[in-house]
Amino acid sequence: MQGCPRQANDDGLLWELLSQSKSWRKIKNMVHWSPFVMSFKKKYPWIQLAGHAGSFKAAANGRILKKHCESEQRCLDRLMNDVLKPYVPAYHGDVVKDGERYNQMEDLLAEFDSPCVMDCKMGVRTYLEEELIKARKKPSLRKDMYQKMIEVDPDAPTEEENVLRAVTKPRYMQWRETISSTATLGFRIEGIKKEDGTVNRDFKKTRTKEQVMEAFSEFTKGNRNVLNSYLNRLKGIRATLETSPFFKCHEVIGSSLLFIHDKQEQAKVWMIDFGKTTPLPEGQVLQHNVPWVEGNREDGYLWGLDNLIQILTELSQSEDLH
Repeated sequence: MQGCPRQANDDGLLWELLSQSKSWRKIKNMVHWSPFVMSFKKKYPWIQLAGHAGSFKAAANGRILKKHCESEQRCLDRLMNDVLKPYVPAYHGDVVKDGERYNQMEDLLAEFDSPCVMDCKMGVRTYLEEELIKARKKPSLRKDMYQKMIEVDPDAPTEEENVLRAVTKPRYMQWRETISSTATLGFRIEGIKKEDGTVNRDFKKTRTKEQVMEAFSEFTKGNRNVLNSYLNRLKGIRATLETSPFFKCHEVIGSSLLFIHDKQEQAKVWMIDFGKTTPLPEGQVLQHNVPWVEGNREDGYLWGLDNLIQILTELSQSEDLH
């Protein structure tokens, strides 16, 4: 089963409840004279973390709409009845708006004031095995992927690829995972949105433990309470994954952990993005912490989570925190 096309990663980050605002008239006027989508983008620059802002629409009642994805809907339906429910955005079914179908989810931002947001893509690969197989069947040369490759590392292409000025998709897919901490730590930072709205997605070559620690230190501004809250939440997710029937029988690919905190020192982490998460054949289970060998469908999710917990533990014990 093919995963849904890549969509923005921030499933549960939402437009605040207009109906709860005391300045209802003021907001209504603002929406009236300003195109709603522009207000939405201005209010939520986090949608740039993974691109594809068009995947989202604002909704009422503290919810957000994300373009419908069959496999994601199937996962969210199951997760609402799984022990992981407290760690994923609440799912409220699908709706049709402006002729398009959307999955309706909880606003994870509602309780935060000018939040900082980080998206961490989990696992040792972000493509399904079948995507790799499919790409190999028609290994057409891609000039666009060659361009992306040399922008990150001019020395990455082979002599032949430089002559052709193109690479095949399987080659690009596998190379892309090796340059970041996906290969070395089992997760990678996709993007960070600071409280002032600025977005940084320049983490493609953030590969070492030290680089990741530095990024987290800057993200949390060395705040011990925020770090400890994140750490406790991650440990809660880790313990719950061990007992989750859903987790045991799904290959979790392209899913993220979303970190959110604000200046009031509120901090939480959620599991988001299940468009490529696929059920295993009946009776099959995954370990999630053993090496991936093509055919075994292992995703390395727990290995990545354990490394993340270790990094934040070390960071939380630093004397430089406040």
